[in-house]
Amino acid sequence: MSARRKAPGKGRKKLLAAVLTVAVLGVAGVLVVPQLYASWANSKAEKAPELEDSGKSESFKASDLEGAWKVGGGGSFAGYRVKEVLRGENVTVTGRSKSVTGSLNVDGGTLREARFSVDVADIKTPEATRDVYFRKNAMETDKFPKAGFKVTKPVDVGALADGRTHNVKLKGDLTVHGVQRPVSFTAKTQAGPNKTKIVGSIPITFQDFGVKAPSLGFVKVENQGSVEFSLAAEPS
Repeated sequence: MSARRKAPGKGRKKLLAAVLTVAVLGVAGVLVVPQLYASWANSKAEKAPELEDSGKSESFKASDLEGAWKVGGGGSFAGYRVKEVLRGENVTVTGRSKSVTGSLNVDGGTLREARFSVDVADIKTPEATRDVYFRKNAMETDKFPKAGFKVTKPVDVGALADGRTHNVKLKGDLTVHGVQRPVSFTAKTQAGPNKTKIVGSIPITFQDFGVKAPSLGFVKVENQGSVEFSLAAEPS
């Protein structure tokens, strides 16, 4: 008599079920994980720096703005905002650093000098792996440790003495990755005799500063982004 073939045992059935489950989960992962990551990453993105006008006018003497001011501390920060595309999913990434220093000088109701800089290596996102790539490959912080901006055209700031929030047009030089380029943008400013706040966003194209936006196949960083900052200045 010929031997009868045995039906698959429980062990083989479990193995087959496991293989099928892994295959199904693998396909689902390709479809679902990018959406999950995008949702998580977007929830971690910081809001754009903003100043809200309280609607209350607290006037003071314009002469209170005269002289030198020191930038840094008091909630100052600077960083970047970029867009990524991960397998068709749009992701917003923001990096922030509180390692910001700078100075302002007002003379005769005019902002004569203004500058600030940030330690690029201290800019962080919620993902350490991205930060390592940002420092070593994109920004080469060992060669170019700082980024900064300085005003090149004087600005009339006499109207700021009403204590309200004002839009101020600024022209100056932005330095990123060791490359300096002229820029112009509108910042929001709220002045006071003891503290002045300035927030803004400077659109940039990475190639203009010798920075190549990474493209790793499954994730692509857009070639445009912005430098964002929120500065607090006090009389020095």
